Amino acid sequence: MNSFPGRMSSSGTSSEQRPASQTALAVALLRAFHQLYDGEPKVLDDPVVLKLLEPQDLNKTKEEFARFESKPAKALRVHVVLRSRYAEDCLASAVSRGIRQFVTLGSGYDTFAYRQPDWAKELTIFEVDHPASQGAKKRRLTASGIALPPNLEFVPADFEASSLRDILARSSFDFSRPAFFSCLGVLVYLPQEAIDALFRLVGSLPQSSELVLTFSSPKSASGVESGFRQLAQAAAAVGEPWRTYHEPQALRCALVEAGFSSVDFLLPEQAERLYFAGRADKLPPPRRASIARAVV
Repeated sequence: MNSFPGRMSSSGTSSEQRPASQTALAVALLRAFHQLYDGEPKVLDDPVVLKLLEPQDLNKTKEEFARFESKPAKALRVHVVLRSRYAEDCLASAVSRGIRQFVTLGSGYDTFAYRQPDWAKELTIFEVDHPASQGAKKRRLTASGIALPPNLEFVPADFEASSLRDILARSSFDFSRPAFFSCLGVLVYLPQEAIDALFRLVGSLPQSSELVLTFSSPKSASGVESGFRQLAQAAAAVGEPWRTYHEPQALRCALVEAGFSSVDFLLPEQAERLYFAGRADKLPPPRRASIARAVV
Protein backbone atom coordinates (compact mmCIF):
# COMPACT_ATOMS: atom_id res chain seq x y z
CA MET A 1 0.00 0.00 0.00
CA ASN A 2 1.20 3.49 -0.78
CA SER A 3 2.05 5.89 2.02
CA PHE A 4 -0.89 7.78 3.44
CA PRO A 5 0.25 11.43 3.52
CA GLY A 6 -0.71 13.66 6.42
CA ARG A 7 -2.37 17.03 6.32
CA MET A 8 0.95 18.81 6.11
CA SER A 9 2.56 16.59 3.48
CA SER A 10 3.01 19.29 0.85
CA SER A 11 4.08 22.15 3.09
CA GLY A 12 7.75 21.67 2.33
CA THR A 13 8.47 20.96 5.99
CA SER A 14 10.11 17.69 7.01
CA SER A 15 8.07 15.22 8.99
CA GLU A 16 10.15 15.71 12.14
CA GLN A 17 9.77 19.51 12.02
CA ARG A 18 6.10 19.58 11.13
CA PRO A 19 3.95 21.55 13.61
CA ALA A 20 0.55 20.56 14.92
CA SER A 21 -2.29 21.01 12.46
CA GLN A 22 -3.77 24.50 12.47
CA THR A 23 -6.88 23.43 10.55
CA ALA A 24 -7.67 20.95 13.34
CA LEU A 25 -7.70 23.84 15.79
CA ALA A 26 -9.95 25.87 13.48
CA VAL A 27 -12.43 22.98 13.36
CA ALA A 28 -12.44 22.79 17.16
CA LEU A 29 -13.23 26.50 17.33
CA LEU A 30 -16.24 26.00 15.06
CA ARG A 31 -17.50 23.20 17.31
CA ALA A 32 -16.98 25.44 20.33
CA PHE A 33 -18.93 28.29 18.76
CA HIS A 34 -21.81 25.86 18.16
CA GLN A 35 -21.83 24.95 21.86
CA LEU A 36 -21.72 28.56 23.03
CA TYR A 37 -24.00 30.44 20.65
CA ASP A 38 -26.20 28.20 18.49
CA GLY A 39 -29.62 27.23 19.79
CA GLU A 40 -30.95 24.02 21.26
CA PRO A 41 -30.93 21.19 20.58
CA LYS A 42 -27.31 21.08 19.54
CA VAL A 43 -26.62 19.24 16.31
CA LEU A 44 -23.50 17.99 18.11
CA ASP A 45 -23.53 18.08 21.91
CA ASP A 46 -19.82 18.56 22.66
CA PRO A 47 -19.15 20.24 26.02
CA VAL A 48 -15.68 18.67 26.19
CA VAL A 49 -14.34 20.85 23.37
CA LEU A 50 -14.89 23.90 25.59
CA LYS A 51 -12.56 22.38 28.19
CA LEU A 52 -10.02 21.30 25.59
CA LEU A 53 -9.56 24.76 24.08
CA GLU A 54 -7.53 27.41 25.83
CA PRO A 55 -9.18 30.65 27.10
CA GLN A 56 -7.57 32.75 24.38
CA ASP A 57 -9.01 30.39 21.77
CA LEU A 58 -12.51 30.66 23.20
CA ASN A 59 -12.18 34.44 23.38
CA LYS A 60 -11.88 34.46 19.59
CA THR A 61 -15.46 33.21 19.31
CA LYS A 62 -16.64 36.24 21.26
CA GLU A 63 -14.29 38.81 19.78
CA GLU A 64 -14.97 37.64 16.22
CA PHE A 65 -18.64 36.82 16.68
CA ALA A 66 -19.75 38.61 13.50
CA ARG A 67 -17.24 36.67 11.41
CA PHE A 68 -18.37 33.36 12.89
CA GLU A 69 -21.98 34.29 12.14
CA SER A 70 -21.36 35.27 8.53
CA LYS A 71 -23.17 33.15 5.96
CA PRO A 72 -20.01 31.34 4.74
CA ALA A 73 -18.83 30.63 8.29
CA LYS A 74 -22.26 29.39 9.34
CA ALA A 75 -22.36 26.96 6.40
CA LEU A 76 -18.92 25.70 7.33
CA ARG A 77 -19.92 25.32 11.00
CA VAL A 78 -22.97 23.31 9.95
CA HIS A 79 -20.75 20.99 7.93
CA VAL A 80 -18.32 20.49 10.83
CA VAL A 81 -20.90 19.65 13.49
CA LEU A 82 -23.09 17.63 11.13
CA ARG A 83 -20.28 15.36 9.95
CA SER A 84 -19.32 14.46 13.52
CA ARG A 85 -22.92 13.91 14.60
CA TYR A 86 -23.71 11.75 11.58
CA ALA A 87 -20.53 9.69 12.02
CA GLU A 88 -21.36 9.11 15.68
CA ASP A 89 -24.92 8.08 14.83
CA CYS A 90 -23.55 5.64 12.24
CA LEU A 91 -21.07 4.35 14.82
CA ALA A 92 -23.89 3.67 17.28
CA SER A 93 -25.62 1.58 14.63
CA ALA A 94 -22.37 -0.28 13.92
CA VAL A 95 -21.89 -1.05 17.61
CA SER A 96 -25.42 -2.45 17.78
CA ARG A 97 -24.47 -4.99 15.12
CA GLY A 98 -21.33 -6.04 16.95
CA ILE A 99 -18.46 -3.80 15.83
CA ARG A 100 -15.96 -3.20 18.62
CA GLN A 101 -13.14 -1.27 16.89
CA PHE A 102 -13.38 2.45 16.06
CA VAL A 103 -10.61 4.22 14.13
CA THR A 104 -10.57 7.99 13.69
CA LEU A 105 -8.17 9.05 10.93
CA GLY A 106 -6.69 12.53 11.32
CA SER A 107 -8.47 12.71 14.66
CA GLY A 108 -7.31 16.24 15.49
CA TYR A 109 -9.23 17.64 18.45
CA ASP A 110 -12.12 15.21 18.15
CA THR A 111 -13.63 14.60 21.60
CA PHE A 112 -15.80 11.51 21.18
CA ALA A 113 -13.52 9.33 23.32
CA TYR A 114 -13.80 11.78 26.25
CA ARG A 115 -17.61 12.10 26.20
CA GLN A 116 -18.47 8.61 24.98
CA PRO A 117 -21.92 7.28 25.87
CA ASP A 118 -22.44 3.96 27.65
CA TRP A 119 -22.94 2.09 24.37
CA ALA A 120 -19.35 2.90 23.38
CA LYS A 121 -17.65 1.45 26.46
CA GLU A 122 -16.95 -1.90 24.76
CA LEU A 123 -15.19 -0.21 21.85
CA THR A 124 -11.46 0.12 21.43
CA ILE A 125 -11.01 3.65 20.10
CA PHE A 126 -7.92 4.31 17.96
CA GLU A 127 -7.04 7.97 17.45
CA VAL A 128 -4.69 8.09 14.45
CA ASP A 129 -2.84 11.34 13.78
CA HIS A 130 0.57 12.89 13.23
CA PRO A 131 2.73 12.89 16.39
CA ALA A 132 2.93 16.70 16.46
CA SER A 133 -0.85 17.09 16.42
CA GLN A 134 -1.28 14.25 18.87
CA GLY A 135 1.27 15.77 21.21
CA ALA A 136 -0.52 19.13 21.17
CA LYS A 137 -3.81 17.43 21.96
CA LYS A 138 -2.31 15.39 24.82
CA ARG A 139 -0.89 18.56 26.37
CA ARG A 140 -4.31 20.20 26.22
CA LEU A 141 -5.96 17.12 27.73
CA THR A 142 -3.50 17.12 30.61
CA ALA A 143 -3.78 20.87 31.23
CA SER A 144 -7.58 20.75 31.27
CA GLY A 145 -7.76 17.71 33.53
CA ILE A 146 -9.67 15.61 31.00
CA ALA A 147 -9.18 11.95 31.90
CA LEU A 148 -8.11 9.45 29.26
CA PRO A 149 -10.65 6.61 29.02
CA PRO A 150 -9.31 3.06 29.37
CA ASN A 151 -10.57 2.06 25.91
CA LEU A 152 -8.59 4.76 24.06
CA GLU A 153 -5.37 4.07 22.15
CA PHE A 154 -3.32 6.84 20.54
CA VAL A 155 -1.72 5.72 17.28
CA PRO A 156 1.04 8.09 16.08
CA ALA A 157 1.12 8.18 12.30
CA ASP A 158 3.89 9.46 10.09
CA PHE A 159 1.99 8.82 6.89
CA GLU A 160 4.95 9.80 4.74
CA ALA A 161 7.12 7.05 6.25
CA SER A 162 4.60 4.21 6.73
CA SER A 163 1.40 2.89 5.22
CA LEU A 164 -1.82 2.97 7.19
CA ARG A 165 -1.76 -0.83 7.37
CA ASP A 166 1.72 -0.75 8.91
CA ILE A 167 0.70 2.03 11.28
CA LEU A 168 -2.31 0.09 12.54
CA ALA A 169 -0.22 -3.10 12.74
CA ARG A 170 1.89 -1.38 15.42
CA SER A 171 -1.24 -0.90 17.54
CA SER A 172 -3.63 -3.46 19.00
CA PHE A 173 -5.90 -3.16 15.96
CA ASP A 174 -7.18 -6.60 14.89
CA PHE A 175 -7.39 -6.97 11.10
CA SER A 176 -9.41 -10.18 11.51
CA ARG A 177 -12.33 -8.32 13.12
CA PRO A 178 -14.65 -5.71 11.56
CA ALA A 179 -14.05 -2.06 12.32
CA PHE A 180 -15.63 1.36 11.93
CA PHE A 181 -13.49 4.10 10.38
CA SER A 182 -14.18 7.83 10.58
CA CYS A 183 -12.37 9.95 7.98
CA LEU A 184 -13.68 13.49 8.42
CA GLY A 185 -12.02 16.43 6.72
CA VAL A 186 -9.13 14.29 5.52
CA LEU A 187 -9.62 13.26 1.87
CA VAL A 188 -9.08 16.75 0.49
CA TYR A 189 -5.51 16.72 1.83
CA LEU A 190 -4.53 13.41 0.19
CA PRO A 191 -3.45 12.48 -3.33
CA GLN A 192 -5.79 10.10 -5.13
CA GLU A 193 -3.42 7.13 -4.86
CA ALA A 194 -3.43 7.42 -1.06
CA ILE A 195 -7.22 7.63 -1.04
CA ASP A 196 -7.47 4.52 -3.19
CA ALA A 197 -5.14 2.69 -0.78
CA LEU A 198 -7.28 3.73 2.18
CA PHE A 199 -10.42 2.47 0.46
CA ARG A 200 -8.75 -0.84 -0.39
CA LEU A 201 -7.59 -1.34 3.19
CA VAL A 202 -10.99 -0.76 4.78
CA GLY A 203 -12.73 -2.60 1.91
CA SER A 204 -10.57 -5.66 2.61
CA LEU A 205 -11.67 -5.92 6.25
CA PRO A 206 -14.36 -8.39 7.40
CA GLN A 207 -17.98 -7.92 6.39
CA SER A 208 -19.91 -5.12 8.15
CA SER A 209 -16.81 -2.94 8.46
CA GLU A 210 -17.75 0.66 7.73
CA LEU A 211 -16.22 3.94 6.60
CA VAL A 212 -17.84 7.35 7.07
CA LEU A 213 -16.04 10.10 5.20
CA THR A 214 -16.37 13.64 3.98
CA PHE A 215 -15.37 14.91 0.56
CA SER A 216 -15.36 18.16 -1.38
CA SER A 217 -16.64 18.50 -4.90
CA PRO A 218 -14.90 20.38 -7.72
CA LYS A 219 -17.53 23.10 -7.24
CA SER A 220 -15.93 23.88 -3.89
CA ALA A 221 -12.59 24.35 -5.64
CA SER A 222 -14.11 26.62 -8.27
CA GLY A 223 -15.47 28.99 -5.65
CA VAL A 224 -19.18 28.24 -5.96
CA GLU A 225 -19.38 27.80 -2.17
CA SER A 226 -17.62 30.76 -0.60
CA GLY A 227 -17.33 29.24 2.88
CA PHE A 228 -15.45 26.22 1.61
CA ARG A 229 -13.36 28.37 -0.73
CA GLN A 230 -12.31 30.50 2.23
CA LEU A 231 -11.45 27.40 4.24
CA ALA A 232 -9.34 26.03 1.40
CA GLN A 233 -7.50 29.34 1.12
CA ALA A 234 -6.89 29.47 4.87
CA ALA A 235 -5.66 25.87 4.93
CA ALA A 236 -3.21 26.57 2.10
CA ALA A 237 -1.93 29.64 3.93
CA VAL A 238 -0.83 27.49 6.90
CA GLY A 239 0.76 24.84 4.70
CA GLU A 240 -2.19 22.43 4.58
CA PRO A 241 -3.47 22.78 0.99
CA TRP A 242 -6.52 20.97 -0.35
CA ARG A 243 -5.43 18.59 -3.09
CA THR A 244 -8.19 16.21 -4.17
CA TYR A 245 -11.87 16.64 -5.00
CA HIS A 246 -14.60 14.12 -5.83
CA GLU A 247 -17.96 14.00 -7.54
CA PRO A 248 -20.38 11.69 -5.69
CA GLN A 249 -20.81 9.20 -8.51
CA ALA A 250 -17.07 8.81 -9.07
CA LEU A 251 -16.59 8.40 -5.34
CA ARG A 252 -19.28 5.73 -5.22
CA CYS A 253 -17.59 3.79 -8.04
CA ALA A 254 -14.21 3.96 -6.30
CA LEU A 255 -15.67 2.64 -3.05
CA VAL A 256 -17.54 -0.21 -4.73
CA GLU A 257 -14.42 -1.17 -6.66
CA ALA A 258 -12.49 -1.24 -3.37
CA GLY A 259 -14.84 -3.84 -1.89
CA PHE A 260 -17.73 -1.97 -0.27
CA SER A 261 -21.16 -3.51 -0.83
CA SER A 262 -23.21 -0.38 -0.17
CA VAL A 263 -22.51 3.33 -0.46
CA ASP A 264 -24.93 6.03 0.69
CA PHE A 265 -24.73 9.80 0.77
CA LEU A 266 -26.33 12.03 3.38
CA LEU A 267 -28.54 14.15 1.14
CA PRO A 268 -29.51 17.72 2.10
CA GLU A 269 -33.19 16.80 2.52
CA GLN A 270 -32.25 13.90 4.81
CA ALA A 271 -29.96 16.09 6.89
CA GLU A 272 -32.68 18.71 7.22
CA ARG A 273 -35.25 16.15 8.36
CA LEU A 274 -32.93 14.41 10.82
CA TYR A 275 -30.99 17.29 12.33
CA PHE A 276 -32.32 20.72 11.37
CA ALA A 277 -36.13 20.59 11.27
CA GLY A 278 -37.87 23.15 13.45
CA ARG A 279 -34.75 24.86 14.73
CA ALA A 280 -35.51 28.26 16.27
CA ASP A 281 -32.03 29.55 15.38
CA LYS A 282 -32.61 28.71 11.71
CA LEU A 283 -29.23 27.04 11.43
CA PRO A 284 -29.26 26.12 7.75
CA PRO A 285 -29.03 22.52 6.53
CA PRO A 286 -26.29 21.71 4.01
CA ARG A 287 -26.86 22.60 0.37
CA ARG A 288 -25.23 19.52 -1.14
CA ALA A 289 -24.09 16.02 -0.25
CA SER A 290 -20.57 15.97 1.21
CA ILE A 291 -20.75 13.02 3.63
CA ALA A 292 -20.71 9.37 2.56
CA ARG A 293 -21.27 6.09 4.39
CA ALA A 294 -19.81 2.89 2.95
CA VAL A 295 -20.27 -0.61 4.38
CA VAL A 296 -18.26 -3.68 3.42
